[in-house]
Amino acid sequence: MLKYSIRRLLGMIPMLILISIVVFSLAKLMPGDSLSGEIDPLNTNPEYIEEMREKLGYNDPLPVQYFNWITGFMQGDFGKSTKYKTPVAEVIMEKIPNTLFLGIMALVITYILAFLMGMYSGRKPYTIGDNAIAGINYIMLAIPSFVAAVFAIYFFAFQLNWFPFGGSVDIVVEEGTPEYWLSRLHHVLLPAIVLGAMSTASYTQFLRNDIIENSRKDYVRTARAKGTAISKIYNVHILRNSIIPLVTFLGFDFAALIGGAIITETIFTYPGIGQLFLDSVSSRDYPTLMALTMLLSFLTLAGNLLADLLYGIVDPRIRLD
Repeated sequence: MLKYSIRRLLGMIPMLILISIVVFSLAKLMPGDSLSGEIDPLNTNPEYIEEMREKLGYNDPLPVQYFNWITGFMQGDFGKSTKYKTPVAEVIMEKIPNTLFLGIMALVITYILAFLMGMYSGRKPYTIGDNAIAGINYIMLAIPSFVAAVFAIYFFAFQLNWFPFGGSVDIVVEEGTPEYWLSRLHHVLLPAIVLGAMSTASYTQFLRNDIIENSRKDYVRTARAKGTAISKIYNVHILRNSIIPLVTFLGFDFAALIGGAIITETIFTYPGIGQLFLDSVSSRDYPTLMALTMLLSFLTLAGNLLADLLYGIVDPRIRLD
């Protein structure tokens, strides 16, 4: 497995180089440039603008600009945010803990709901409960996450006042105290439920179908013939084989949830990299935008590798050589 991991990591290098070329090209093709973020509104002298353009390297040939950007990126220098006037790395590091917290909470909610509903539907297929769960899943698949987020804010934040409608923590609590972490959990719970519940449908159906299929196999008939308890058959024998597809999606899920948090964070005004991404687009903060795009691309590739490694761990029949 170690050799396989090293080969995959080395294989990610040309992929990341190709992605960096695409990201840089798209940023240069977008209208305008990030120079407007550096200009003082009271100083619009054309000479000043040209001086700043020369200083930032915008007059250099595109290959030179790409080389300077990618070499700095590889050294950990992501450039300077033209909106926040600080290094991009500092801006991202300030926001990324919130997004990671939201992504992990959403992932936990997704798998808890998927296991509960998938196990029930798999053990009692074609019943009223199974049909009800399927109906709920189809509704969640049909409703866009941003629509669900708006309704969730309206009912649970404004009408019922169960959750705050924005932010990541109360400003009155002291950082590091138990009240601080409870406040963070309170603020992240509603967007995590929306983000996690909307991703539950497909996993529930995968688990349900695999449980039904595995329950008809020979090893289950053998276990029944030996007098093994039904609960043990489902919870040990069948479940172990049925969760393999879900585990393989785990690496993809984490990257997908972080990417999907872009809209959710914006609607909930949750200060994470999702909201930072959209702010960078609207303000033409291209250094931050390119760094975030590379980060999301790397997370996707790393999630792919993690999924393959977990697949080999969960299923002993598979060896990664």
